[in-house]
Amino acid sequence: MSETNQPSSPLEGIHHVTAITGDPQRNIDFYTGVLGLRLVKLTVNFDDPGSYHFYYGDALGHPGTILTFFAWPGAPRGRQGTGQVAAIAFSIPVSALGYWVERLAGEAIPAEGPTERFGAPGGTQTLAFRDPDGLALELVTHPAALARSGWTAWTDGPVSETEAIRGIHGVTLWETSSDHTAAFLTQTLGFRSLEAEGAVSRYAVGAGGPGAELDLRVTPESGRGIVASGTVHHVAWRTPSDAEQLNWQQELLTRGRHDVTAVLDREYFHSIYFREPGGVLFEIATDPPGFTMDEPFEALGTSLRLPPWLEPRRKEIERHLPTVRLPGGMQSPPAAVR
Repeated sequence: MSETNQPSSPLEGIHHVTAITGDPQRNIDFYTGVLGLRLVKLTVNFDDPGSYHFYYGDALGHPGTILTFFAWPGAPRGRQGTGQVAAIAFSIPVSALGYWVERLAGEAIPAEGPTERFGAPGGTQTLAFRDPDGLALELVTHPAALARSGWTAWTDGPVSETEAIRGIHGVTLWETSSDHTAAFLTQTLGFRSLEAEGAVSRYAVGAGGPGAELDLRVTPESGRGIVASGTVHHVAWRTPSDAEQLNWQQELLTRGRHDVTAVLDREYFHSIYFREPGGVLFEIATDPPGFTMDEPFEALGTSLRLPPWLEPRRKEIERHLPTVRLPGGMQSPPAAVR
């Protein structure tokens, strides 16, 4: 960071990851019914209010546990390749690995592993599989998962607290080459280089460990990725306050990142966006205000929420959204507005 405008707080890890689904109902059923995540917010893409935006996470949607989806019904399958987040890893306790091997097999979901990576320090193993849209997912065991702070079990879900996913563990970027991205991560965003294994280099930010890791895979033979169904749209990194976010925005501008956006109000957090040198869309998102600002804990994800500037268009928006069945048997939008 520059000495003249150094944020007092480094990035704290992953805030959320946003991907794309072509089948809204199948997406809800998989992430709540199979993986046991809670649907903590049902809203729309604020930049495209004719499409849903689903937020999944722990019981409260704590930063670091959140996976979100833009729902584009009938969207073509994307292409996994360079310039993308190619895989999303979730943290699970070491003791839960056998449970998840059996659970995925029972759901007829093909999985690879468990496999060891980077020498499997402290019992780290990876189970790789794909969601119904083809999005690459991983379950990663880690001794620190059981003691992970900022995580609350969803007790009404299908997976017990003992085996439950503890949040996002990390992401894997695919790049044509590593030099510029690696320099950007370490010299601008404050990541630390940890270790390398073949074509993959591992980095960490903040305190490191679950929720703060990034793997960088050099794979020029893969070709350029195409963002559509089954691919990641962007990854967001955590900052604790609006003031720190503004410092990051100014720092990026000072360092020549003129693509950084203005601060955008996402209702549950505030965001700035920019692309790292390899083309992956990054976001820096604030921890507050959080998902209970417009509905109580017990009602999270049970009705369509719109920001104040879209509320006057509610009836129009609801008419264009496909009906989906929510966990607990509810329906959205309500049948009365169809």
